[in-house]
Amino acid sequence: MRFKSESTALVLADHVSRPLLHALALFPLLLLALLVAALATISPARAEGGNACNGKSILPGMQANDPALYAKLLADTAKVPNGDAILWKVEKPGIAPSWLLGTMHVTDPRVTALPEAARAPYESASTVVIETTDVLDEKKTAAAMMGRADLTMLADGKTIQDLLGKEEADKLEAGLKGRGIPLIAVARMQPWLISSFVALPACETARKQSGQIFLDKKLALDAQASGREVLGLETMVEQLSAMADLPVDFHLKGLIETLALGDRMEDIFETMTELYLQGKPGEIMPMLKAATPATTGEGDGYAAFEDRLIRDRNHVMADRGAPILDKGNVFLAVGALHLPGEEGVVALLQQKGFTLTPVR
Repeated sequence: MRFKSESTALVLADHVSRPLLHALALFPLLLLALLVAALATISPARAEGGNACNGKSILPGMQANDPALYAKLLADTAKVPNGDAILWKVEKPGIAPSWLLGTMHVTDPRVTALPEAARAPYESASTVVIETTDVLDEKKTAAAMMGRADLTMLADGKTIQDLLGKEEADKLEAGLKGRGIPLIAVARMQPWLISSFVALPACETARKQSGQIFLDKKLALDAQASGREVLGLETMVEQLSAMADLPVDFHLKGLIETLALGDRMEDIFETMTELYLQGKPGEIMPMLKAATPATTGEGDGYAAFEDRLIRDRNHVMADRGAPILDKGNVFLAVGALHLPGEEGVVALLQQKGFTLTPVR
């Protein structure tokens, strides 16, 4: 699908599938943290591109050049429950109020600045909860991963070339070379992990490699420094398993499409970021659907993606978060795209007897 204008800001990709973009929007917190160290070893050149991102939101162009598509986007967004806020007050009779914040796992300074309305609740919370506390000790976590190579490496000595035809393998090698990554350095990695290496815009990778951290980790570290309790909802193995459990064909397709996207990912990340800053997490998925071909990204692989990376993890977060919230005075931070929807964290906590009020 092409928008009527041919500018880069408006043409996302004829070759990019819907599940690829959704997966990028939902990268587990731990995965993004571990990629930084690996990228610095495999492709130090990626840190030389500077920290400034040049992406532009696709939405103004969509509204001007394809009003029907833009109207459908708004209509689809209106159907998403609990999609109009990233900060929620969590209450239950007899306990102190708690707070739920949706985050983005990026180092954009606009995103890492805690929203004004969240500052006092965060500072006064006795317990801070993030997706996984494994992210706070990356060396220990990386060492633990060596014992679970099945989650990140291909089995039986296979390489990524064994899973691709020659033409696709050549495209992969050329695409990785353009990003400063020799194919031999990643050939035995799972396709989804290779996709993760090349998916982030160079500016985001550069910021991470320069030592900037995302909001979730900052909140946890600051809470630790002040002597407060810090808890996690998932483990390293669970987060990586959510990616590794998806069909290999799904990941192979995503890998090739990631390479085809190239620098246009900056426009996608900027659009997601602007919607997040506007407090509209419920519009992000409909935006990705509107911006990608309706004929691609469906089928068993996409259904498995929705189950493992979204719904299953939402239920884990709500089930494990509820007993913590029952103690009161908790500040809970998870990826913003886990909040909206009929089986989003907000709805699931409401089903468990909590009253959630949107604040921002």
